[in-house]
Amino acid sequence: MIITDLFFAGFYALSEYLSAHVLTCLIPAFFIAGAIAVFLKKDSVLKYLGPKTKKHISYSVAAVSGCLLAVCSCTILPLFAGIKKRGAGLGPAITFLFSGPAINLLAIIYTARVLGFDIGMARAVAAIFLSIIIGLIMHFLFRKKEMENEDMFLNLKAEQHLSKTTISLFFALLIGLLIVNGFQIAFELKILLFGVLIGLLLVLLKLKFTKKDEMEWMRETWNITKLITPYLLIGVFIAGIISFLLPGEIVRTYLGGNSLTSNFVASIFGAFMYFATLTEVPIIGELMRMGMGKGPALALLLAGPSLSLPSLLVIRKILGNKQTIVYIILVVFFSTIVGMIFGSI
Repeated sequence: MIITDLFFAGFYALSEYLSAHVLTCLIPAFFIAGAIAVFLKKDSVLKYLGPKTKKHISYSVAAVSGCLLAVCSCTILPLFAGIKKRGAGLGPAITFLFSGPAINLLAIIYTARVLGFDIGMARAVAAIFLSIIIGLIMHFLFRKKEMENEDMFLNLKAEQHLSKTTISLFFALLIGLLIVNGFQIAFELKILLFGVLIGLLLVLLKLKFTKKDEMEWMRETWNITKLITPYLLIGVFIAGIISFLLPGEIVRTYLGGNSLTSNFVASIFGAFMYFATLTEVPIIGELMRMGMGKGPALALLLAGPSLSLPSLLVIRKILGNKQTIVYIILVVFFSTIVGMIFGSI
C-alpha cells in the first residue's frame, strides 16, 4: 500500500539520519551551543556580532566563522541558537546561519574535487557574498524589532572566572569533534580521534571547571536540545517521504540547461530537501550526469546546505513566521539569480 511505502520511506530516512549524524555530528553541536550560551562572554559576542558592532566587522566575522565546521543545515542550528541567545544581531546571525554549512573547508575541497574547481570556487565566493547580502537585508527589514531587544542584551551581566586560554582550548576541543566528523577517513581512526578529543576535554573539565560550570553547561545544552530535536526529527521524516514521491523524470525535465525555471526549481528543491554534510556533492554529481546544468547545480549547492525542511521548522521556532518566510524567499531568490549568472559564464 502507498501509505505503508510512505511510512517506511520516512522511517528509513529518519533511522539513517539518527545512525549517521546524531552521535558524531549533532550531539557535539548541541554541546557547543550550550557552551556558547554559558561560557562565551556576552561582551565578546556583542563585540563581534552584536547589533551595535560595525557592520564590516560583524558580517565579515559571521560570514567566514563557519569555514572550519563540517556542519549541515541542521547541525548549524544549535550554534545559531547559541549565538542568538548571547546577543548576536539578527543580520550577523543570519549571515552565520547561511554561510556556515556552505563554506566549511571540507565541503569546498570536496566540491572542487568531485564537481570541478570552477563550481567549488563559485560555491565558496557566492556563499560568503550572499550570506552578507541576505543578513543585511534581514537586518534592514526587521531593524525596529531588533532595536527593541537591544536593552535586554546590554543589561546582561558578563561574569566569567575562567581564563581566555581555558575557554579557547575548551571550544577548540569541542569544535575539533565536529571537524573530525567531516574527515573522510577510516571509521576506526575517526573513533580513535573522537576518543582522544573527549579524553582531553574531560581532563580540562576536571582541572579548570567547577561543578557549577558543568551543571550550567548541561542545563543549557538540554534546553537547546529540547527546542530543536522534535522539529528536526519530524522534518527528516517528511523529507524522506518527499524523496520517495519525487520521480526521476522531474529531475531530467526541470533541472536541465540554465533557464530561470531550472535554477528556480533547483533552489526550491534545495530549500526543502535535507542534505547531510557533504552528501549534497555526490547527489548533485549524479544529477549533473543525468543532464543537470552547472547553474542549477550551484543554485542547489547554495540553497541546499543553507535550508532544509527540518531546519525550517526549527528556524521558525527561533525567529517566528514572518522572519522565516522572508529568509526562505531571500535564499531562493538569490540562489536562483547567482545560479543563472554562473551558468551563463
